[in-house]
Amino acid sequence: MEKRIITSTDLFGKLQEIVIMHADEEYRLRITSNNKLILTK
Repeated sequence: MEKRIITSTDLFGKLQEIVIMHADEEYRLRITSNNKLILTK
């Protein structure tokens, strides 16, 4: 299985939160104040 590696900087740029659309649902991926990632629906 191949995998694509994308850095968080490539995804977020200067933002702290992005929205990912998957199967017509919105998921929010954000960087916390402790520099962790949290994904919520």
